[in-house]
Amino acid sequence: MRIGVLAGEASGDILGARLLAALHTRCPGLVVEGIGGPLMEAQGLRSMVPMERLSVMGFVEPLQRLPELLRIRRSVHDHFVANPPDLFLGIDSPDFNLQLERRLRRRGIVTAHLVSPSVWAWRSGRVRGIRRSVDLMLCLFPFETAVYARHGVPARFVGHPLADEIPASPDRDAARRMLGLAAGGKLLALLPGSRSGEVRLLAPVFLQAARLLRQRDPALAFVLPASSAARAAELEGWLADYPDLAVTLVSGRSRDVMTACDAVLLASGTATLEAALLNRPMVVAYRMGWLSWLLLKQLVRTPFAALPNILASRPLVPELLQDAATPAALAGAVQPLLADGAAASAQRQAFIEIHRDLSQGFGERCAEALLALAAAGGS
Repeated sequence: MRIGVLAGEASGDILGARLLAALHTRCPGLVVEGIGGPLMEAQGLRSMVPMERLSVMGFVEPLQRLPELLRIRRSVHDHFVANPPDLFLGIDSPDFNLQLERRLRRRGIVTAHLVSPSVWAWRSGRVRGIRRSVDLMLCLFPFETAVYARHGVPARFVGHPLADEIPASPDRDAARRMLGLAAGGKLLALLPGSRSGEVRLLAPVFLQAARLLRQRDPALAFVLPASSAARAAELEGWLADYPDLAVTLVSGRSRDVMTACDAVLLASGTATLEAALLNRPMVVAYRMGWLSWLLLKQLVRTPFAALPNILASRPLVPELLQDAATPAALAGAVQPLLADGAAASAQRQAFIEIHRDLSQGFGERCAEALLALAAAGGS
């Protein structure tokens, strides 16, 4: 069997490597071509160009690199048209992959896409283009398949790889030992985001909330992971204004930090799913520039921002967004979770159910779906 695969960023490389490992167990002699990173190459991918050439972010850099990106996409298209694979799979990077998948599908090549764009949250009209691009959409969340069913797009829920990876009962004491934190006492994790803009808007508010909580409980301690050296430097600058707080700054290791804590105060994003799978009670906050906020309110269709709430279809965890994200409000929402009462218990019970629903054997389910699609010759 011969398949084409394209992943344009590190997260896609991780997903692709797990999928390829599962495919190799079912298909001895599998040949894999396309674009991916070192993890996929370790699973036998013959990458046509380094994946880093596709890893662009923001608005300006993609425009500056547009000629090169279009040239790469054209070369991948021409290669697979001249040498048709049994199946082509695009992994995430929807702006790049869906156009490529559409052109390949027009040439009779079976196509699939892994990781649904957030059509359930905004730009729902994209589904019409997706219907023309793929024979199958592989979804990480169970509610996504209903969206595609309404538009006649074949879709399959394959589970989320994090749910397979994270144990059902993470060891808090072991995480504290690894981080050099005290074994006893209440600990709150602060995660104001990984981007500079997020840290600038959220870190001072989080630290002010921490100060309020510390006034109520002088024994409370805090741990703050920095996603990079640049973020660490920024956070050190903010911490200099709060010498009274017992904050441990950690380089990376956000999962260990969340595992070690009793509760989490964090920015809305994928980290909220990780915190839920780690079974840690949380409060979610977010702030952005006022113009971006006005635009976002017009575009977003979902009633919730945090993934645990979207998955539970109810306000499971407190969401304090934009002007509602004040130090007093954040402290007031976090305090009951640190008390380990009914609020924390309700979150943890729901997180157990989310973990169970998402733990489906991601790699195996992806491999099974793709092999069935290839055998059927598409939709």
